[in-house]
Amino acid sequence: MYGIYLLPWANPRTWFWTWLCHFIGELGVTVGLHRLWSHRSYKASWPLRLALMLMNCVSAQNDIFQWARDHRVHHKFSETDADPHNAKRGFFFSHIGWLMVKKHPDVIEKGKQLDLSDLYEDKIVMFQRRHYKVLSTIFNIIIPIVVPWYFWNESVWNGWFICYIFRYAFTLNITFCVNSFAHLWGSKPYDEHINPARNLYVSLATGGEGYHNFHHTFPQDYATSELGSLINPSKWFIDLCSKVGLAYDLKNYFQGGYLEAKNAHWRPATL
Repeated sequence: MYGIYLLPWANPRTWFWTWLCHFIGELGVTVGLHRLWSHRSYKASWPLRLALMLMNCVSAQNDIFQWARDHRVHHKFSETDADPHNAKRGFFFSHIGWLMVKKHPDVIEKGKQLDLSDLYEDKIVMFQRRHYKVLSTIFNIIIPIVVPWYFWNESVWNGWFICYIFRYAFTLNITFCVNSFAHLWGSKPYDEHINPARNLYVSLATGGEGYHNFHHTFPQDYATSELGSLINPSKWFIDLCSKVGLAYDLKNYFQGGYLEAKNAHWRPATL
């Protein structure tokens, strides 16, 4: 809140830099942590994986291995005690409360049963895991503060409270909206028997992660939304990487049209 208070007195370039750090960090989550390493919805060359790993360090939401492991548990045991942010325990718990308490024993037990061999075999993932504290400190704290101070004489005070603390808290809460808002409110055009829902506001905030009813029905679709959707910068980024050869084998349930979706047990009644 103090960072917001300081914004009017900061250099406009600091405003843009703060947004850019947020955007880069969010792509590290949506394109890297979520769609690549958690769901393997596409494949990425090592330069792209390296870039996404560093972008993940900007967001500082735990290392890739831990994030992907917990997210796979979340999908496999959604809305049970084995779900790290079980939405049936309420909005506050699913949004941020789950980080304030010890994990339920079921989360730990079920997490040990998952096949995580692909993460262990990824050298970039394991490198980040070994050096995560140093990397996240550099990319989440030091660089966001130093760049505006060095290039346009922004005060370190503003860099600390705006470019780091405000931006970091903002990025975290935007990401958490997927676990809370998109698991509690919205429409359910694909599977009405699950909590995840389509929430337009979450999609606007997160760059395309709010089409959650679709995503939990087809978790390996790289767009995480029906027909790619109109609000999906994360998909656009993957598409761009695909065009220049950095991403490939993109999984899309709608590439084959209605029949492919129907064969995947799609229920289109309310589309």
